[in-house]
Amino acid sequence: MGTGVNNAGVFDQAWAVKLQEMLDEPTNFKEICSVVYEDRQVFNNPYLTDPTVQTGQRGTPYTPQAVVQTNESVTINQFKILPQLIDRADLAQSSYLNQMELAKRQGILLNEQLETAVYADHTNWTNFGAGDITGGTVADSTTITVSASNIDDIVRHVKRVIRVANGEGKLEANGGFVVWRPADFELLEGFVQANGFVQADLGLRAGVKRGLEYMGLTHYHSNFLAANHDFAGVKKLHFLYLLRATYGQIVIDDKDPGQVSGVSITSRVDYQVKTWTNFKPVLLDINVV
Repeated sequence: MGTGVNNAGVFDQAWAVKLQEMLDEPTNFKEICSVVYEDRQVFNNPYLTDPTVQTGQRGTPYTPQAVVQTNESVTINQFKILPQLIDRADLAQSSYLNQMELAKRQGILLNEQLETAVYADHTNWTNFGAGDITGGTVADSTTITVSASNIDDIVRHVKRVIRVANGEGKLEANGGFVVWRPADFELLEGFVQANGFVQADLGLRAGVKRGLEYMGLTHYHSNFLAANHDFAGVKKLHFLYLLRATYGQIVIDDKDPGQVSGVSITSRVDYQVKTWTNFKPVLLDINVV
């Protein structure tokens, strides 16, 4: 019995450290989103409606306008949970390294779920489709067939849409991004290597890294994008709210949970993704085939 108690104690401490380390690894959502760690369930974020600037002449009265404030809120009420049970005999016979690898995998899976949740919010962004890259329709939902010949057009028109939405200041301050599907990112890689001596040389020598700076935007790739959607916009204007009390924490029960002889390890992330009204025009849902 003494050996079993000691194993559980070491196991508990090691898991907490390893899980926190994995959740702190760089991911796309931490690069492109504002990640807010909250202890409250409801977070309020009101915004003002712009008044109308009036035209007048000397000696004529003006009309005061009411200050119009609209409240928006987000409720952190969703969670992802990953419970696992290790048989007491397996725990005694497994090595310390195996326990660490299990902890590592749990952290990776939680991050993947958060990444997927961010991209699943695409219905709340502004549509960007085939009409947008021809200079015609604005906020078009017609799908684009991404190719080597139009991938630069997509990037250029993404920046145009942001400027038209008066997002140039935020773009300069925060930077812009595109998250591509891997196949689309490969087309961008080919375009970079084929155009310009400096870019071609850099691409051939170093390859295209995970975060590629090109044409004024940072380009990423992800396997967790929603089907037929890429994501573009201004960095840090899409929000992910995480409950501080559960993010990166674990619960360990070494008292035979559920009357099963073993130790349970449960990790949980409480979260909510939010697109705020004022930032929707500069967060673009790129509709692709």
